[in-house]
Amino acid sequence: MKATLDWQDGLEFSGSADSDHKVTIDGPPDLGGKNAGFRPMEMMLLSVGGCSAMDVMHILKKSRQDVTDCRIEVEGTRAETEPKVFTDIHVQFIVTGRDLNEKHVARAVELSADKYCSASIMLAKAVNMTHGYTIEAAE
Repeated sequence: MKATLDWQDGLEFSGSADSDHKVTIDGPPDLGGKNAGFRPMEMMLLSVGGCSAMDVMHILKKSRQDVTDCRIEVEGTRAETEPKVFTDIHVQFIVTGRDLNEKHVARAVELSADKYCSASIMLAKAVNMTHGYTIEAAE
């Protein structure tokens, strides 16, 4: 796996990877950026959320759960001093569907956190990672 970042201007970079998609990464104006894209640490939270979300949805589909929506909220707390690493990350799943079985949802989140999500498992070696879920009935 390989990723490439190409400098655009100031602190703005265009990132691409083996999948051939592009993303813009930039910094805030007070540091010389133009606010034209995601901050690197935001991308880290999105990566953890995306990895976990794909796992959970795949597992719920295999368990024949009627999911109509899924929202993942990832919140990170950073150290107050440099290098301002994440000290805590919480991944919260809001799963909406018809007649969802709570045991299946709980198991999907647990399997992602403990076995399948490489991003979450890797970061858990250095960060306090927690996961939770809420189930909502579809209308």
